[in-house]
Amino acid sequence: MLNLVHLNVLAAVARHGSVTEAARELHYSQPSISHHLSRLESVTGVKLVQRVGRGIRLTPEGQLLANRAAEIIGRVDAATNELAAQVGLQTGRVRLAANSSVLSTIVPRAVPTLTQAYPGLELSLIERHPVEALEMLRHGEIDVALIFRYAHGPVEEDGFRLVHLGEDSIYLVSQRPDDSIANHRDSAWIGGCARCQEEVVTVCREDGFTPRFASLSDDMVVVQALVAAGVGVTTLPGLALEAHRLPDVHTTELTNFRRQIYAATYGEPPDPPATTALIQAIRETVQQRPQRSTR
Repeated sequence: MLNLVHLNVLAAVARHGSVTEAARELHYSQPSISHHLSRLESVTGVKLVQRVGRGIRLTPEGQLLANRAAEIIGRVDAATNELAAQVGLQTGRVRLAANSSVLSTIVPRAVPTLTQAYPGLELSLIERHPVEALEMLRHGEIDVALIFRYAHGPVEEDGFRLVHLGEDSIYLVSQRPDDSIANHRDSAWIGGCARCQEEVVTVCREDGFTPRFASLSDDMVVVQALVAAGVGVTTLPGLALEAHRLPDVHTTELTNFRRQIYAATYGEPPDPPATTALIQAIRETVQQRPQRSTR
């Protein structure tokens, strides 16, 4: 039978690619780590690790089990927190991941509501892109992921459950007032990560062209400074502009392109009380969000 201790050891070895580092993290001796791996191989009947020079690496079977082990350990940790929360939400922890624009606007406004109602609740916040946040959620490393979608209506797949929170407009950011995407077919564009560039490409293709990316940055402050300096143009979500708005740039709302914001949880309902309380606090914050001009 699989043992949580053995699985935890395998997950640590997978994270570090080293028996020495896994032993340091778990406060075990190196022989103890090797013993647990050997026992796990005996139980499963397959080779999980192999020697490579002075180190080791996981076999394909070992990597498969390590991925599942990380998810299982995360679920066990989450269950422990759920049990503590069920006692009355006076203690416990809830973990949330979101991208920078959401984490710097909506979430901080929701925190006082949550902490005032449940002062003993520990809130952990992590900045991650939605794709990475969902992966953390699947592995039990967080309890809630704030994500966005461009299609209307929730998408439930592979164990994820989505609660719609609201929507966020997308803006063209340039040096010209009352500008339009069509004016920048030949302009240099400022992009970010590959996923963020896909958003810009999608917006531009609706106007019949593919943008030429000349500069790259994921930092909303840097991006606006580059636009103000005439380096190029870009698009930013409204929440990003709420977090930081440089007065030397102009913004034009793209009324036909909005993104929907969701709180994602994982697994069978119901959600733990702490998770439900956090989502409710965020939902109330979004509903009370003032409509601000970003010009």
